[in-house]
Amino acid sequence: MTTEAFAPPTTKSQALRSYDVADFPALTGLEEEWRFTPLKRLRSLAGDIAGTGAPLGHEVGVLPDGVTTSTIARDDPRVGSVLTPFDRVSALAYGAAPEAYLISVAPEAVVAEPAVVRVVGTGAEKVTYGHTFVEVGRFAEVTLVLEHSGSATLADNVEVTVAEGAKLTLVTVADWAPDAVHAQHLKVRLGRDAKVVHVQVSVGGDLVRQFTTVEYTGRGGEAELYGLYFADAGQHLEHRQLVDHSVPDCRSYVGYRGALQGEAAHTVWVGDVLIQAAATGTDTYEINRNLLLSDGARADSVPNLEIETGEVAGAGHASATGRFDDEQLFYLMARGIPEAEARKLVVRGFFAELINKIPVQELRDRLGDTIESRLVKAGS
Repeated sequence: MTTEAFAPPTTKSQALRSYDVADFPALTGLEEEWRFTPLKRLRSLAGDIAGTGAPLGHEVGVLPDGVTTSTIARDDPRVGSVLTPFDRVSALAYGAAPEAYLISVAPEAVVAEPAVVRVVGTGAEKVTYGHTFVEVGRFAEVTLVLEHSGSATLADNVEVTVAEGAKLTLVTVADWAPDAVHAQHLKVRLGRDAKVVHVQVSVGGDLVRQFTTVEYTGRGGEAELYGLYFADAGQHLEHRQLVDHSVPDCRSYVGYRGALQGEAAHTVWVGDVLIQAAATGTDTYEINRNLLLSDGARADSVPNLEIETGEVAGAGHASATGRFDDEQLFYLMARGIPEAEARKLVVRGFFAELINKIPVQELRDRLGDTIESRLVKAGS
């Protein structure tokens, strides 16, 4: 018998990575990474599109001092320096994006006002590819909001570097039109003692699939990944994370919450945390909670923890999916609150902690209004 028969299974750290889409087999839907995704609804993003796609347009909402934006060529050495695609759609976007959009924060800049950049789709009939590079200089502190709206069929990659001692709060919002399709891979690379807080909000679109990866390059790195999503009838919202602990004494926390209502509303959360052998002293935890508001909705939740060393400070995961807590409803209704209003209060309370993680009042208010309008539409 050959030794290959005893080869260990492939880990997340050993997965195929390539800039060339030809290195990835055609998608069938049977792959572990794609088994929850309805490939037909990805349109041509799951196929073989040759040549260069339409460029991705950006609008600057707010650009405070210390933050600059520009367009850089594909041959800029920064492009591809953080993210090497490890799935077919990401590789397709990498090869087809005609340029990259650069958001740069100067070293040691302490930016008091959030920077806001908007991506506005102009139509779902044309395939669009994008590439964004965010660089945060040493010891800088900044909040960046990256919003997506309008109609689009979009595949894009986002590379983020947070240099030594820097702190980034990144809020990404997918508030697409009902016909939009979006497949995104976002990767964050943290320097020594750097910190990122990423709040991912997904409420719009027909199909949204977002993959977030975190990589550490020095001790003391911290990553807090929060997600808030609300799927309505027919929507598919999918969120995946890979937190790759490869150096000692780093920390991560992942907390995602979703609500679902309506026939065929579908959400997917897959949280992968890898603690490599060298990553002693790691402290990590991930949790996903889903609230089913009606029949016909489905939430898939898969936490995975892969540990290659016994010398960790802490490691754990949890997942829960359920309907309204009858005791909470009874408590509110016993105090004279009508059932419909009581249900709204329960949903608001379910999301309140994550909404408060968003350091932009206007965005918090807008998100609260979106949740309220969906509950009213459903007659909750």
